[in-house]
Amino acid sequence: MTAIHTSFELPDMKDSFDLTEDQRMIRDMVREFAEAEVAPKAAAVDEEHRFDTDTWAKIVELGLTGIPFPEELGGSDGGTLSYILAVEELSRVCGSTGLTLAAQVSLGTYPIYAWGGEKLQKLYVPKLISGEYMGAYGLTEPNAGSDSGGTQTSAVEDSGSWVLNGRKCFITNANHAGTFIVTAVFDRSLGAKGIGAFVVPRDTPGFSLEKGEQKLGMRGSDWASLVFEDARIPMDHLLGPKSEGFSTFMKTLEGGRISIAALSLGIAQGAYEEAVKYAKDRIAFGKPLSAQQAVAFKLADMRVQIEAARHLVYHAARLKDAGAKFGPAAAIAKLHASETAMKVTYDAIQIHGGNGYSREFPVERMWRDAKLCVIGEGTSEIQRLIISRDILRG
Repeated sequence: MTAIHTSFELPDMKDSFDLTEDQRMIRDMVREFAEAEVAPKAAAVDEEHRFDTDTWAKIVELGLTGIPFPEELGGSDGGTLSYILAVEELSRVCGSTGLTLAAQVSLGTYPIYAWGGEKLQKLYVPKLISGEYMGAYGLTEPNAGSDSGGTQTSAVEDSGSWVLNGRKCFITNANHAGTFIVTAVFDRSLGAKGIGAFVVPRDTPGFSLEKGEQKLGMRGSDWASLVFEDARIPMDHLLGPKSEGFSTFMKTLEGGRISIAALSLGIAQGAYEEAVKYAKDRIAFGKPLSAQQAVAFKLADMRVQIEAARHLVYHAARLKDAGAKFGPAAAIAKLHASETAMKVTYDAIQIHGGNGYSREFPVERMWRDAKLCVIGEGTSEIQRLIISRDILRG
């Protein structure tokens, strides 16, 4: 299979996006790693539906799992934007790898850091940052996806423990995770306030995994279903105040949307680069494809949408770093970037013609990977709901 082209010269973004020197260093370091270590394996891990443990070990060694977390817990205190740059650069060559890091940081680690209290922070966050553990987040159920308030998994207090029963599906990183954050109902009469977020260690009795379904894309990203059959966990493994579990995981998803937006941005950028290269190299009707106005205009539209997405994604990340309200900005960034990824990858295939439909070229994989981005962390329809509510609330 043809590996993704990695010598394409990107436009100089050092000044146009106001990155600090540290942020540029992180971006360039991850880009170099992605091109040298991730890109050559991307087609194979997709074809084989294989999670690459060697690549993950190198990501941990580079410190990417700890970028937004404080040094006292093993992180580098680099902030959200620096972390987002890492997700973007990995996703530019392999969506599966970008998704693995995004799920680890924003879903598997951040909720424990933000709402776990000192005990759970010290117990789990350093292990998640160091790679001793992977983290996973269990929200989706067979009958509760976008309707997260329809959670059926239950949590009952019994003899000083929480006892969980139910199941979750489509859980990224599950087969390799050491900790799982899951949502469960402890009092149905309270509605959303009766839903809690719980930390479940992998070795919990009554907790097991079932093999995940075959996927359209992101096939190098691991996933599985979670099964709880009288799974007993300590009482102090509830995240945040008891009545604020629903709020906790909604806030988690807000941060996760910035991650998925960065994932989308990276996929779109990678497909755009492939399309530009192919359009310059491919000769049709005696001249390069890029000389055809129809193709040149597609490339122009790609660049416009990608640059707009990059501004939106970085803006949302900066709001989060500043401690400002970022939920609507995250929804806007996620909506635009994910739909841009779908459009750019589609047009990249079109520019490639029949070759784009072949697995010998990476754009078909990128198109399959992009589809997850308009679903995960809230579908496009959910993002429009969030944005419209914010408009009408004002």
